[in-house]
Amino acid sequence: MPLKTDLDAIDWKILRELQSDGRMTNVELSSRVGISAPPCLRRVRRLEEAGIIRGYRALLNAPALGMDVVAFCLIGLHHQADAELKTFAERTRGWPIVRDAWMVSGESDFLLHCVASDLGTF
Repeated sequence: MPLKTDLDAIDWKILRELQSDGRMTNVELSSRVGISAPPCLRRVRRLEEAGIIRGYRALLNAPALGMDVVAFCLIGLHHQADAELKTFAERTRGWPIVRDAWMVSGESDFLLHCVASDLGTF
């Protein structure tokens, strides 16, 4: 279900800045969006509590980790019943080469972001 929250221009600036660098301090963020630190922190907390900001994570450099193969794979299933789609999505969570998986519409059912050390591993 979509979240219903009224966002103003400052909220959108906060979201853009945090997408660019989720580790910046609140003081830096407030400077970038043009408001003082206390209301900036209140806005960030409101966005977190509303579920608009769901978390923060590190972006990994796959080649620096020895993962020289990076691929986006389109997967089509023979049957698109809800149970089969959910089963496949759950299975991808256990595959070590899959970093992200998205259910998509169109000719394919899933888009997988995969990394591997070499083609043999892939």
